Amino acid sequence: MSKKIASARISAESSALLKELNDSLPFDKALYREDIRGSRAHARMLMKQGIISPEDFEAIDRGLARVLEEIESGAFTLDGGDEDIHMAIERRLTEIVGDAGKRLHTARSRNDQVAVDFRLYVLRHDRQIASLLLDLIESFLAVAREHSETLLPGMTHLQHAQPINLGYHMLAYASMFRRDYERFVSSAERNNLSPLGCAALAGTPHPVDRRSTAEELGFDEPTLNCLDTVSDRDFALEILFNIATMMMHISRLSEELILWSTSEFGFVRLSDKHATGSSIMPQKKNPDIPELLRGKTGRAYGNLMSLLTVMKGLPLAYNKDTQEDKEGVFDSVRTAELSLRVLREMIDEMEVNAEAMERACSRGHLSATDLADWLVREQGLPFRDAYHLVGNAVNYAEELDKDISELSAEELSVVDERLGEACELLDNRLSMNARRSEGGTATERTREQIVKMEEWVEAQRS
Repeated sequence: MSKKIASARISAESSALLKELNDSLPFDKALYREDIRGSRAHARMLMKQGIISPEDFEAIDRGLARVLEEIESGAFTLDGGDEDIHMAIERRLTEIVGDAGKRLHTARSRNDQVAVDFRLYVLRHDRQIASLLLDLIESFLAVAREHSETLLPGMTHLQHAQPINLGYHMLAYASMFRRDYERFVSSAERNNLSPLGCAALAGTPHPVDRRSTAEELGFDEPTLNCLDTVSDRDFALEILFNIATMMMHISRLSEELILWSTSEFGFVRLSDKHATGSSIMPQKKNPDIPELLRGKTGRAYGNLMSLLTVMKGLPLAYNKDTQEDKEGVFDSVRTAELSLRVLREMIDEMEVNAEAMERACSRGHLSATDLADWLVREQGLPFRDAYHLVGNAVNYAEELDKDISELSAEELSVVDERLGEACELLDNRLSMNARRSEGGTATERTREQIVKMEEWVEAQRS
């Protein structure tokens, strides 16, 4: 009877159902680069510490380089009878270099091996997603620069509220994605610690040098406590949370783009490359990309909740439950990176209908608050009294089937003789540009925000 490479204690052949349940190779083969990289660093450390001979190290290192080449060329296919990527690579290494390959696992457990591989993968994608976020922010800045004077109805409760400009609106999303960027960077910095050398849970009696492997693999230093390290999946939970939050922001944007591209709004036109037609209605152009992005947000939420649930009752240290940590992360990472790329492409090719946006500002009495502020500032009214007086002006405008910005001085004086003096303040562009407080929508403030965001992006790239 054949024995598995990591089954010294088990004498009976595994149940076929157990094999199927236990088989992680179909998904953890995504870690092959990280596994080979970690193994080469481990082998070099073993040689430097006198734990294996230089000859064995040379054979192992040469063999691992060949395994990497075979995997990437397709000569070694990762779909055989091995239970996971770690055993597949070690088995193939031993076939190539003989007994030297069997010495690779000295002073190492699959527990710290998995932790190294998975952490390296997550950290790599933390940084990759952060880079894609910077690219996306630059696309929002490009729209903002072009449209810092383009009027747009600012909304609360999805009702017209106050006039803003489109550039300002785009900066709001750029600010959301900046926070996302900072979360990914912070997670990468906080979790950049090496698990290698922790072995099963308690360290190893071999004279390993954890700091040398940490340095070679690009970690800041080794983790502090081995018992915690082999069961820690906080780094995986963090990337899942960061992706879920980022996808929530993408979903909010997608919802607005879906609305803005309807006939009712007509604010934007999505490229034909990013839409599909109907199978029955020839006139239809469906905003599939924002709809798919909105839908994939639920998928990202599910992956986060899945791993939180897996981890919630696990005692120290390693438990096989944590085999369930990877598929959700791999899926969320793929979703996040594809979503960012396609979203940026869609924003870059989106057409803005500035005239439709400005027309929409003539509905909903967007400048009403300016009138109330004028009554407080120039007439000394308490704000609550001014609020009710302007409410009467809005009601009168609706009786005339007009927007408050369309009322003449004479019509405003019908409501209260003082209001006629402030007629010119009701112009929506004046209203937008009156909001000059720091962080406000006035074009001059919007342009200041663009410059500050551009400087921040440049600092991240330097």
